[in-house]
Amino acid sequence: MRPKGGKRAYRSPKRDSAAQKTRARIISAANKQLRSAKGLQSLSLESVAAQAGVTRLTVYNQFGSRRGLLEAMFDAVALRGGLYRLPEAMAEKDPRVALRKVVAIFCDFWYFNRRMLGQIIGAGVADPRLELAMRARNERRRKVLTFILKRLEGADRAPPEAFDEVVDVLFVLTSHAVFSGLADKGRGVEAVCRLVQDLAIRTLDRLDSVGSGGDA
Repeated sequence: MRPKGGKRAYRSPKRDSAAQKTRARIISAANKQLRSAKGLQSLSLESVAAQAGVTRLTVYNQFGSRRGLLEAMFDAVALRGGLYRLPEAMAEKDPRVALRKVVAIFCDFWYFNRRMLGQIIGAGVADPRLELAMRARNERRRKVLTFILKRLEGADRAPPEAFDEVVDVLFVLTSHAVFSGLADKGRGVEAVCRLVQDLAIRTLDRLDSVGSGGDA
């Protein structure tokens, strides 16, 4: 559709590329601030603009607000942090293999970014709209887990409440809070991953047992 006046809207690839590079530079600057000693406390559109070497208006035009910037940071970390590997895990026919892979993917994601992501998630306590945005992103993880569990033999015979309970438990097990809590005790990423994988498989086995007519 042409804009008013009959003129065709024109978008310059060069301009779009420059805008994307500016956006990436701003997000990188914000990441550095979050990793600094002051962290979230010092993060503002002004401080990020100064760090990135752009104007506050440029940051505002890209993200709209501090909340928009934090959401964009989370999404950028998710892309770099390996969540793009989830479709590969979901393609596994064996639900136990798929679940182990999903745990490993989130373990890498949460573990290596736990301090920064913890600050972004924590900022939602004071900003209900940011909290809702983070919750919506987390709910995608629940959908992945539900998809995997439905492949389990006997899952369709398990009571709906039992299925929902197992999804809830797996959702908590694969959360940032669990991974960072275990890592903060001095465990390495492999130890944390192995521990959560074992707990996740035991939870999955419980649903399998219920669906097969065994003990809960």
